[in-house]
Amino acid sequence: MLRPTAAIVSAAVEGGHGVGAFNVIQLEHASAIVAGAEQAGTAVLLQISENCVRYHRSLAPLLEAALAVAAESSVPVAVHLDHIESASLVRTGAAHRIGSVMFDASTEPYGENVATTREIAEFCHARGIWVEAELGEVGGKDGVHAPGVRTDPGEAREFVAATGVDALAVAVGSSHAMTTRDARLDFDLIAALKSTVDVPLVLHGSSGVSDEDLTRAVRSGITKVNISTHLNKVFTDEVRNQLDDGNLVDTRKYLGPARDRMADEVARLLGVLDAVPAGSVR
Repeated sequence: MLRPTAAIVSAAVEGGHGVGAFNVIQLEHASAIVAGAEQAGTAVLLQISENCVRYHRSLAPLLEAALAVAAESSVPVAVHLDHIESASLVRTGAAHRIGSVMFDASTEPYGENVATTREIAEFCHARGIWVEAELGEVGGKDGVHAPGVRTDPGEAREFVAATGVDALAVAVGSSHAMTTRDARLDFDLIAALKSTVDVPLVLHGSSGVSDEDLTRAVRSGITKVNISTHLNKVFTDEVRNQLDDGNLVDTRKYLGPARDRMADEVARLLGVLDAVPAGSVR
């Protein structure tokens, strides 16, 4: 069942649960994520990034496919645009049925980040679209562990008040595109941000975080947890296993098992996150 992102996240905040937000690159990803959520009996978010849109050269085909998969699900599913830097792409998404958007102006100077994000938030809220933004850039592995890129709680409070966003992605030690799970999160900072900021917190780069620390992050104050690279790795590993049979030519023979393995991992991760039960979403 297609549901608004706001409804899923609100239920998670009320119940102290996490929300799994997993990236879609192809239709198989959307199918696997929803199948995993159905196994777990939890709500889930399907995310489409601006990088993914560039790969497909258009937003609409994959977005419409994701929306269709969500609508047919037996659990609540929202569709979210992730790391969108283009205002025109936000407008395109708004013309469809997106539940939310993460608008990313985090690489801009603070004042420009605030002004641009506020404008996008006003546009989206007028259309019932939930908005996430980022403060304290969650970059690549080489730079993200430096203290200078961490999100400052006081600045975070000011940023949320100035922009009117509904959720805040914070830099607390995770890194995008990690293929190992040894990122070191600053749990004291997560707790400080939780006590300072009055909107849900989002952890990006969660593929590099261990199961134990993902659970701890949710208990410390993170609500929405983004995972992409880890699931891509699971999917690709299974494709490689299947292609060991040099006679395979039917793509269904290797994409199908990869989809199924990814679904199982999605279900497992949703358990790790103590994701919001499907029945809690109204």
